[in-house]
Order: sequence, then structure tokens, then C-alpha cells
Amino acid sequence: MPVFALGALGVVFGDIGTSPIYALKESFVGHHPLAVDADHIFGVLSLIFWTMTLLVTLKYVFIVMRADNKGEGGSMALLALISRKLGETRWTPAVAMLGVLATALFYGDAIITPAMSVLSAVEGLTVVNSGFEAYVLPIATIILIGLFLIQKHGTARVGLLFGPIMAIYFLVLAVLGVINLLNHPTIIGIINPYWAVHFFLIDPRLAFLALGSVVLAVTGAEALYADMGHFGRKAISISWLYAAFPCLLLNYMGQGALLLDNPAAAANPFFLLAPEWARLPLVILATMATVIASQAVISGAFSVTQQAVQLGFLPRIRIAHTSASAAGQIYVPLVNWALLAFVLLLVIGFQSSSNLAAAYGIAVTGTMVITSCMMGVLTFSVWRWNPLLAGATTGMFLLIDGAYFASNATKIPDGGWFPLLVAAVTFVALTTWSKGRAIMHHYMNEGAMEVPLFIQSISHSLKRVPGTAIFLSSRVEGLPPALLHNVKHNKILHERIIILTILTEGVPHLPLVGRSDVTDWGEGFYRLVWRHGFMEDVDVPAAMKTVKDCGGPINVSDTSYFLSRQTLIASERPGMAIWREKLFAWMMRNAETPMEFFKLPTNRVVELGSQVEI
Repeated sequence: MPVFALGALGVVFGDIGTSPIYALKESFVGHHPLAVDADHIFGVLSLIFWTMTLLVTLKYVFIVMRADNKGEGGSMALLALISRKLGETRWTPAVAMLGVLATALFYGDAIITPAMSVLSAVEGLTVVNSGFEAYVLPIATIILIGLFLIQKHGTARVGLLFGPIMAIYFLVLAVLGVINLLNHPTIIGIINPYWAVHFFLIDPRLAFLALGSVVLAVTGAEALYADMGHFGRKAISISWLYAAFPCLLLNYMGQGALLLDNPAAAANPFFLLAPEWARLPLVILATMATVIASQAVISGAFSVTQQAVQLGFLPRIRIAHTSASAAGQIYVPLVNWALLAFVLLLVIGFQSSSNLAAAYGIAVTGTMVITSCMMGVLTFSVWRWNPLLAGATTGMFLLIDGAYFASNATKIPDGGWFPLLVAAVTFVALTTWSKGRAIMHHYMNEGAMEVPLFIQSISHSLKRVPGTAIFLSSRVEGLPPALLHNVKHNKILHERIIILTILTEGVPHLPLVGRSDVTDWGEGFYRLVWRHGFMEDVDVPAAMKTVKDCGGPINVSDTSYFLSRQTLIASERPGMAIWREKLFAWMMRNAETPMEFFKLPTNRVVELGSQVEI
């Protein structure tokens, strides 16, 4: 458990651990500056303490992380869990949309986190020497490019260093905080909620606007839930309660004590906590911590993409495994280069972390609101809590998350529009692909012939040739188009015909036994349904070696795979808007081929095409 807790400290808490670099600074000198006096210092810090206590500790550690889908967490895993438990109800479409929207917002957060974190850390150079200001952007850009370039090599070895580095980083946070806290021990009073309430009473407008900066202290809270499958709930809980939370709290208190002594330090209180001789080493350590935080969110984007593909919300995308032993170590080239392009656009376009802070937060708070909504469905319909308790809990978190989201919404004109734009484009892509597939399957099913009738009509009239033919089908009923085209054009049948359907279940992993269901129709025809978890890859040839009840073992050397390739034609038929049909057709054309996705041998594959009007 200590090893997992150390690993969790390194990966899971990278984002929230780097928040002290900019959270308090943005509260006082950001887009809505506050007077640096005792009332505002105590008020802001009290809000930060209670935000971490209520949202991170109570909501995520004690409640949301109990909603594990066979050990996995995150929006997609939660969506799959709720959908599996509820089945088809009137809530299912709404829950699905919430899960998809949370995933879309995550991509916006995944773009902003590396830009904001690395830029804010490198800006510490200006505290060391103001002459370094001209070098901040070039250095940050080089670090970010290097970070994305190494992704294709895998992060397993680098990951071994994450825990110890972050442990040192959190220790430094605590030590710097305590040194300054001793000058003003009264700063411990921020744990009294009176100061947060007092802040709203003396300055309600600025207190509301300050929530948009205060919430920066908990960016990365969703990572606790999303990374649960890597380390487990217990290890993450221990790391937060006994290491990350106390160290963060001590550092924020130290920054508050520094501001009480020196209000001018609000320009960059995190780096000014350190004595002058230690500031350059602190900049280097903080930069390493922000790179680790960025690595965690990039890896998260890869995992979310893989889940979205397997659950049918994205087309097939090339996913490379960078570790032979760790299944979670994956690399998605398309996502990697898209993230790099957008991150560089943000850094060059916004120029400073203060400008980026306006864009940061709205994606995070939006995801938090959605998680609270899904938590409501979970407590009412899945866990079946007492309705009063479920209603009170959900209502409290919706009120808190809603207040933070509303405060961040005021920053939309100043940059908050960017993550919302990314989320909107992603949401359209995810829903278009999901709905487009459903429409396409509906039209392909029209007039489909049942398998027994097909066998009865042609099995004795066509020549049978030696070998096994496996026809991949996305449906568990009817005939795959490739089989019909093969009969129509080649006028032959193999001795053994297997119609194979790969189904993704709503759990991350399935046991190795009991994955397949076989229907024997006679005359050498079989229907094989193969199931897998949404965190697993599919290797069809390897899977076929384990199938024993399809007329005997399947010999790879005499097996051919037949694939259907549809060319979509957008039309005025009912379904989707014409522009979405064209988008779906474009996504279909650019998807990775089933041959690559299912790891089929290239010299044993036959593709037969057809046109489908949608």
C-alpha cells in the first residue's frame, strides 16, 4: 500500500499539487483584484480550505470514489456503471448526455492544464531576476514541445520518478508554509468558516467573483476519481488525507502569513515564500512538478479516448501500447499532436498565466457540476439512499459547484470561451458518431434476411471450398453485408462460416473465461459473439485461438477474414441534419480500418464495399 500511495502522490495529485503556484496569486492580482488586507486574506484562504474539504475530501474521496466500475473511475466509467445498473429507463438518455458532456469538458481541461501549469512555474524566473521575463515564453514552449515529443516512447520509466519527485515537492510546500506560518500563527484561524462568510458579508460582489480564482485550488480534483483504476481508492485516499491535503493547507497558510507581513508579495506569493537563495531551485522543482501534472492529464486524455472508442462514441483510432506489462500505458498519436497544437496556441495567444487563468476553471467546474448530477442519479437510483439524505447531499454539492461554475462563467469573454468551444466541438463529434452509427445500423437492417432462411436458400446451391471464413459484423442479428456480397460476386461458400460480433461491455475488464457465446445453425454456419471490457484491446486472431465450440479449433493458416466497408452518402432521409451526416461520413472515412484495429493478419483479409444512404 505505501508504494501505491507514493505512486498516487506522484500521478494523481500533480495537478492539484501545483495549484498553490497560482491560486492565491490570481485571487488577489487576477482579473478581479482584491485589497491585500486581513479580512480578504482570511476570507480567501477560508474559502480555499473549505473548498478542498467539501469538494475534494467529502465529495470525491468519501462519496464519488465509492462509485467504482470494477475498480475503474472517471466520467465514462461512471456512465457505463449507471447505464448497466439502470438498464433502459427514461433517465438513460439524459445520463448518457451528461457523461458525454463531462468527457467533452475534460478535453478542454486537458489542453489548458499543461499550458497554465508549466507557464506559471517558469514565470517564477521573473521572481529570481526580472531580466528573465523575455525568456519565459520560449522556455515554457520548449518544455511543452519536449513533453509531447516523449509521449510516443512511453512514460513507464519516467513514471518511476514521479512519486519521489512529488513527495519532495509536497515536503517543500509544507516546510516553506510552516516557516512563514510561524510569523503569524493566527493564520490557522482560516479553518473557521466565519471568515468565508464574513468575506461575503463585507464584499458580496467581489467574494462571488473571487470564487472563480479560489476554485483553481482544486483543479485536478477529478483526477482522484479518473485515476482510481491505476492505484485504487484506498491508496488515493491515504495520499490525500495524510500527505497532499496537509501539505497544501500548510503552504496556503504560509502564503497568507507572508501577505499579512508583505502585501506586495501578492504579485507571486508562492515563489516569494522561499528565501532568495532558494528561489531558483524552487522554480526548477515547481517546473518538474508541473511537467508531472501535465503528464498525468495527457495520459488521462489517452485513456478517455480509448474508452470513448470502445464504448462507441468515437471512430476507431490508432492506439499504440508503450509497455508490454502495463495495459494502461498507451499512446494515441492523433490526440497527442492535437493537444500539442492547441497548448502552443494557448501559450502564444494568452502570453501569461494570469491571462490563462481566465480560461482555466470553467471546464473543471462544469465537469464538477455534471459529476454532482450523475452522483444524484447514483444515490437515488443505484445505491438507493434514503431520499432525504440523497436529496440533501446532491443539492448541497450542486449548490457549491453551481456557485463556482457561475463565478467562472463571468470569465467567458476573457478566455473562458476557449475550453467551452473545445468542449462543444468534442460533444458534437461524440454525439454525431454515436447517433450516426445507430442510424446506419437501422438502415442496414431494413430488409435484412434472417440467417436460417439464408442458409436454407443457398447452402446446397453454392460450391463449398476448404477453410474457414470469418465475417465481422457489428450486429448480433442478421447477415453481414460482406457475406451477401461474397455470395453475390464470388458465388462460393467456405466449409465453415463464422459470423463474428465484437461487443464492448460496460465494465473495464472481463474474466478470460465465458467471453464467447456460440450459436450453431448447422451446415457449417456459426454465430460467435465475443465480449470484452471497455479498457481492453481486441486481438481477434488471439481470441479465435481460445474458441473451441465453433466446429473445432480455428487454424490461422486456413482462415480468411471478410470485412464490410460502407461508403456513406448523406441524404435528406430522417435522422440527422445534413451537415452532421457529412461529418459522420468524414469520420467514417478517416477511421482506422478494422484490419488494424482488430489486429487481423494483412494477408488474410478481404474487404467488400457497399454504399449506404443515411
